[in-house]
Amino acid sequence: MSLADQSPRNLRLTGLTKRYPNGFVAVKSLDLEIPQGSFFALLGPSGCGKTTTLRMVAGLEDPTAGQIHIGDQDITHARPYRRPVNTVFQSYALFPHLTIAENVAFGPKRRGVKDVEQQVKDTLELTELTEQAAKKPAQLSGGQQQRVALARALINRPEVLLLDEPLGALDLKLRRAMQIELKQLQDEVGITFVHVTHDQEEAMTMADTVAVMNAGVIEQMGSPYDLYTNPATTFVANFLGRSNLIKGTVVGREGTGADAVVKVDVYGTVVSIPAAKVHTQSNEGWVGVRPEKVLIQPAGTPIDAPGEHFSGAVVVSSSYLGVSTEYVLRMPWGGELMCFEQNTGRRGGLLAVGSSVDVSWNPKFAFLLDSSQDAGAGLEAD
Repeated sequence: MSLADQSPRNLRLTGLTKRYPNGFVAVKSLDLEIPQGSFFALLGPSGCGKTTTLRMVAGLEDPTAGQIHIGDQDITHARPYRRPVNTVFQSYALFPHLTIAENVAFGPKRRGVKDVEQQVKDTLELTELTEQAAKKPAQLSGGQQQRVALARALINRPEVLLLDEPLGALDLKLRRAMQIELKQLQDEVGITFVHVTHDQEEAMTMADTVAVMNAGVIEQMGSPYDLYTNPATTFVANFLGRSNLIKGTVVGREGTGADAVVKVDVYGTVVSIPAAKVHTQSNEGWVGVRPEKVLIQPAGTPIDAPGEHFSGAVVVSSSYLGVSTEYVLRMPWGGELMCFEQNTGRRGGLLAVGSSVDVSWNPKFAFLLDSSQDAGAGLEAD
C-alpha cells in the first residue's frame, strides 16, 4: 500500500473524561480531532483541564471514560512507552551528569537501538546544538536546555509531540524567540505538535488551530484569527486578548447573506453587527469590540474611518507603552471603554486626562454575545 492510500494518522479523542475519586471532573466528555502534521494548541487558565488532557494522551493519566486513537490505533490504555508519543515538560528533566549528546542518545540506547551516533548527530544539527554536544546541561542557557529536551524527544521519532508549557521557565524575550524557533522546527519535521499553554500570545504565534478550554470543556476552537476576531463566548473574548463588552438590545435585522446585519440599541445609539458575528438568539446581548478597533478624537473633530459614533466620552486614564497608548474612557452612560491607539506620531501627543472625546468603531469589527454569559468571564483567569 502506498502512503497515498493510507488513512491519515490523526490524533482523535472521543468522549474523553477524567473524574477523580473526590468527584472533581477535570475533563468532560471531550471530542477532538487533531490533523496529522498540524501544530495544535490547548489554551486555557490553570485548572481548565488542558494538562490533564495532555497527560491522558501521553499515558500518564488513565481516562475515566472515552478513547484515544492515532489513526486506527487505539492507545487509550497502552503503556506510555508503547505509544508513538513523546512529551516535553517545562522542567526539561535533563540528566545533569551526562553530556548533551548522551542526553539525546539516552532514549534510543535504553530501547536497545544500535549505532545511534548518526541519529544523535542529525538531531543535534536539526535543533542547532551541534556545538554544544560535549557540554553538560548546566553549561547551557535556558533556551539551549529547552532545545536539548526537544532533541531528546524528537530522536525517538514520535508521531505526536506533546509540549506541556515548554517555554514557561524562560524570560519574555527568550520565550518570544523560542516561539518562532518551535514553529519553524515543527514545519521542518512535519510531525503533529500538541502544545498546552496558558499564554495566549504563545498559542496564537505558533498554532494552526487553537482550542480554548474552560472548566473541562472546549469553549471554542479555530484559527487564531477566527477566535480573536469572532469570539463566541464572553470567556473567549476576555481570555484571548481584551474586549469591551457593552449591554445592548436587538431592535432589528437588515440585509441577506454576507451583507446581513443585526441592529442593536446601545444606550440610545443603534449599532450594526455582522450576522456572522452574532452568537445569541436573545433580544439582549453583549456588544463586543476590541480596544485596538476603537477610534477616538477630541470632541467635535473628524474621526478617520468613522463608523458607529458616540459623543460625550471623557479620558479618565492613559498609559504610554511606546508602541501604543492605552486609554480608558468614561462613556455617557457611566461605563468604561478601553482604547489602544498606535503611536504613529500623527496625533502629535497624548490626549490629556479629562479631555472630552468622540468615539467610533467600524461595524464590521463588532460582535454580539449572549447576555446570559458573565461579562467578566475569563478576566480573572487571564
